[in-house]
Amino acid sequence: MSDLTYRSAGVDLELYEQAMQKLPALMKRTFTPGVMDLPGGFAGLFRLNALRQWQDPVLVSGTDGVGTKIKVAIHCGRFNTIGIDLVAMCVNDCLCLGAEPLFFLDYIALGKDDPQLLEQLVSGVSDGCQQAGAALLGGETAIMPDLYAAGDFDMAGFCVGVAERSDLVDGRYRVHIGDALIGVPSSGFHSNGYSLVRKAVFSHAGLQVTDTIPQLNCTVGDALLKPTRIYAAIVSAARTAATPGGLHAIAHITGGGIADNLVRVLPEYCCAVIDRNSWQPAPVFPWLQQLGNISESEMFSVFNMGIGMIFAVPQECAHAVVQAVSTPEYPAAILGSVHKQEQQEPSVEFRS
Repeated sequence: MSDLTYRSAGVDLELYEQAMQKLPALMKRTFTPGVMDLPGGFAGLFRLNALRQWQDPVLVSGTDGVGTKIKVAIHCGRFNTIGIDLVAMCVNDCLCLGAEPLFFLDYIALGKDDPQLLEQLVSGVSDGCQQAGAALLGGETAIMPDLYAAGDFDMAGFCVGVAERSDLVDGRYRVHIGDALIGVPSSGFHSNGYSLVRKAVFSHAGLQVTDTIPQLNCTVGDALLKPTRIYAAIVSAARTAATPGGLHAIAHITGGGIADNLVRVLPEYCCAVIDRNSWQPAPVFPWLQQLGNISESEMFSVFNMGIGMIFAVPQECAHAVVQAVSTPEYPAAILGSVHKQEQQEPSVEFRS
């Protein structure tokens, strides 16, 4: 009887090393001047003042995953964009405080050694970091055959950004009565609500990822795997277009929809009044709603409904900000404004 080995236990170190050899190049293409070279280091190094001298810097951190959108990627056998989602979910949260993304770390857990899969996953993370302007400074890959089935995996990400203390965007203290609320479009579901998406699409409707959706002119897989938008450039453009200090609040619209996320950046005694007719949700949302027979209230409480980020700005610069953050594919819109209310707890109200 032969001796037990790590390979017989489910972890092939030769395959692992083969996978690791592809990753440094994917990381290096994201490097910024702040990254300090440390081959073989146990940790990553980043020099904060590499590009400019910060006066009173505040580090801003965020961590997130992509939920069961991973199951859709596995179902499609397509793994090169899920890493973009991972970066987006972390970076967009940090942007809400006015932070400039500095660096990103990832954690990937696999059921078995798979160099090709790992390369595709990290390639997506690298692409996302390039979009965000953040360096992929390091990461961890864990092979856990008794915890994950062969072919299964999970991912988590960690972002660190920086902002001058005086420039931090905290809507609880900055938002004023009368501020305009500007909605920046999402690319689709982003990375939230996929347990309901999968239930409606695959279990309820019995669709396959290769089926075509006529009204969307794409396959089911394409619609469900569209990467989450990374709003780093959008936030920068909004800052420039707004009056000095005029970017009063930023809300990343994720799980819980518009209401649950927008209320987080409002001061007491304030109500965000949203005109339901000020934008049209992207076609993927009514398609899913009809497919799964999902109520309107449920859709709005789970999904972003076509709005990925909301800015609160003074009325006088609202149109300039809308122009600055709009693209032909993703036109922004003024969704409503901030009103005074008698109730102390902030709230969000939809009107038609």
